[in-house]
Amino acid sequence: MAGTTGARPSIYPTVLYADAKAAIRQLTEAFGFTELSVYEGEGGAVMHAELVQGNGAVMLGSKGRGGVFDAAMKDAGPSGAYVVVDDVDAHHRRAVEHGAEILMPPTDQDYGSRDYMARDLEGNIWSFGTYAPDIQA
Repeated sequence: MAGTTGARPSIYPTVLYADAKAAIRQLTEAFGFTELSVYEGEGGAVMHAELVQGNGAVMLGSKGRGGVFDAAMKDAGPSGAYVVVDDVDAHHRRAVEHGAEILMPPTDQDYGSRDYMARDLEGNIWSFGTYAPDIQA
């Protein structure tokens, strides 16, 4: 991933899905995430999952699984996340091949990035692009 040090990330977007297993399939197949771990509870609910992309990760789980976070997120709307990728056009082609809803095709931005935007199966917005701010102090 461009502009990274290889250090462990300190921010992890966290999303709950009505169908977390379908979300995991879409995020890995269409958007190129790699499944790091999936922990299921009784009845097959995803209690916690971690998917990685570059040196970043997203945590996700099933809605209705119980607990403080699930209760706090009960009425939450869709979320958005930006993921840095090296080849936006190839990444976009993969997403299209897997039927992802594309909101914005690969577009060159005024600030030097090339980005595209997609919506996942439950309405969350995923932006993929080359912009990687240098946050080194």
